[in-house]
Amino acid sequence: MSAILEKKSLRDFDWLLAMLAIGIVTFGTVQIRYAQPGEGYWVKQLIGLGIGLIAMVLVAVTDYRRLLNIAPAFYVFGLVLLAVVLIPSVGLKINGQRAWIRVPGIGQFQPSEFVKVTTAMMLAWYFGKHRTQALRVPEMAVGVLILALPCLLILMEPDVGSVLTYLPILFVVLFLSAIRLRLVVGGIILALVMLPAAYWVGVKTNFVKPYQQERINVILDPEKADRRGFGYNTWQSILTIGEGGLFGAETTSEHSQSSLKFLPEPHTDFIFAVAAGNAGFIGCILVLLAYAILLSRLITGARRAPDRPGMLVIMAIVGGLMCQIFINIGMELGLLPVIGVPLPLMSAGLASLIATFIAIGFAISVQLRRFVN
Repeated sequence: MSAILEKKSLRDFDWLLAMLAIGIVTFGTVQIRYAQPGEGYWVKQLIGLGIGLIAMVLVAVTDYRRLLNIAPAFYVFGLVLLAVVLIPSVGLKINGQRAWIRVPGIGQFQPSEFVKVTTAMMLAWYFGKHRTQALRVPEMAVGVLILALPCLLILMEPDVGSVLTYLPILFVVLFLSAIRLRLVVGGIILALVMLPAAYWVGVKTNFVKPYQQERINVILDPEKADRRGFGYNTWQSILTIGEGGLFGAETTSEHSQSSLKFLPEPHTDFIFAVAAGNAGFIGCILVLLAYAILLSRLITGARRAPDRPGMLVIMAIVGGLMCQIFINIGMELGLLPVIGVPLPLMSAGLASLIATFIAIGFAISVQLRRFVN
């Protein structure tokens, strides 16, 4: 098998997928350097790119079936990391969230980004078994439990934004695992009915904090939002995007929103707004096109998968990435509340960057072995 893979690896390696990812990271690094020129975030991003490429290749040359066979071990290890980060003497608290671990020589490390991949692997391992009938309720309950354990630990940080990017992983796996259509329709109706009730209960029990309520109110009624208070981030993001025009503003302008530091967290949560200000509407379309092609290549890899587990884990990753892209850009356009979800491959952050390249490496590993039994 190894000899076959050696002959086919260069030909079957998805170079377009890898180059798209590298291109998006490179473009994002330029925006990070512009947004925070004196902070060195762009240097760390380049380091993350190097580590991510090494991780991608290592995963790609490893038989994904071997990785899935030990998915429970990866999953448990991820849960342990999420539990460890909650220890005050270990976890690093930033902006009210204890979600990071400090790694000497590298910086802060966010376990939840990697656990997203291990959770997708665990769900694919469980639901990837051969079946001839639709999913039963006990099987779906196990899937919910697999997702619930990391989500509960992440909520204790608390990081609601990360939890939202986990939910599509389970939905995609269940949808592709022969779930009954009536259960899908019933689940959607139940979610639409329960969402307002859950929000009301959250407000009454103080689970939904006052600042979170205000961020939601900014979206529901933007005209009444305090643009110097909780509506500040959204308003500054919209202004930054608007100043880019069709082809982008002059990056050397001393009076732009980014140059004057009006835009908060421009290198992470609002990197798309910075890119829009620099590259304009045309640049944004090209970025979205790059993301669309990247996701399309991942889906193509899932279609070519030689077995169900390989297909499920890639599609679970696609679901998570699509949700993350949708939430971040929607947040920056003022269509969704600001919840601190980074833009994959573009936002500064080693953990998110490396975890995404690991996921890409997994998809390439599946594609490399589609003709190997």
